[in-house]
Amino acid sequence: MNAKDIINLNGQDFPLGSSGLVRINAGKLPSGNRISIFTYIFRSKNPGPTVLFTGGMHGDEINGVEIIRRSIEQGVFANLKCGTVIAIPLLNIFGFINFSRDVPDGKDVNRSFPGSLSGSLASRIARIITKKVLIHIDFGIDFHTGGKDLWNFPQVRFSPKHPEAKSLALKSAFGTLIEKAVVSKSFRKIARDSKIPILVFEGGEALRLEGFIIGRGMSLIKNVLINSNMIDGELNKTLINHVFKKTGWERAPEGGMVNYIRQAGSFIKKGEMLAVIHDPFALKEIRMYASKDAFIIGHNNAPVVNIGDGMIHIAYEEEKFAYLPSK
Repeated sequence: MNAKDIINLNGQDFPLGSSGLVRINAGKLPSGNRISIFTYIFRSKNPGPTVLFTGGMHGDEINGVEIIRRSIEQGVFANLKCGTVIAIPLLNIFGFINFSRDVPDGKDVNRSFPGSLSGSLASRIARIITKKVLIHIDFGIDFHTGGKDLWNFPQVRFSPKHPEAKSLALKSAFGTLIEKAVVSKSFRKIARDSKIPILVFEGGEALRLEGFIIGRGMSLIKNVLINSNMIDGELNKTLINHVFKKTGWERAPEGGMVNYIRQAGSFIKKGEMLAVIHDPFALKEIRMYASKDAFIIGHNNAPVVNIGDGMIHIAYEEEKFAYLPSK
């Protein structure tokens, strides 16, 4: 067997046609209990691309965890025609058990790449992914949600000036695609520097499980695998004609209690009313209007806002495509 037909993951060899679960040590709790990153690998007997699916980079973003967990449970990766799937349902276990975005020291794993085994806890987790997993893959999808009180409409983000990432996004047959610059020390940044396209799925809100979001995320996984000839099936086809180059926020002009008129998942026109903000004493009403034509990709679910708070997350400057997948 050719050496490249074997993937060595944390000291365990996986030849073509094999599968398994690898527990990669990520550290200990103060109690002494060890924490492991559960990493699944599924390999076809036939060579092909290696794709990575990660969830729970931020510990409170549990929709992504459930998307990958359910995909494993339902056997989406069980009968690959070719290639390899590496699936990590929950990367930031420390944040997950504390209902927190970050690890206990307050650092963000997704701002800690490429990481260091002698650095902070977040940096150590990032180093595990960089040195033990990233080296094996050809492309991947990192699953995220909105933050606390922020609901994101299902969307796929790809790196600008990275044609392979854009091509992968277009082939995903997903309806809302957003060109989004990479952030320093993020997973997507270190992957791009290694010429590995990583898409980011955004959908839902932190600490919430939503069937609609989970279903869209699973459709994304299946579409990417079908279009890569890795599994059989029918594409969940969406005519891709919403590719946006810019994003921004419509912010609260005053503080108060909010009644939304428009929410995520809809197009708006400049001058259209978006929300009404009331003071709690029935003395004042402020109407909030759209600053430009745009598509709403997220909205703030907090019932009370302060002046300047981001309320409506918008995408604009749309590219026009009429792309239908070949399958």
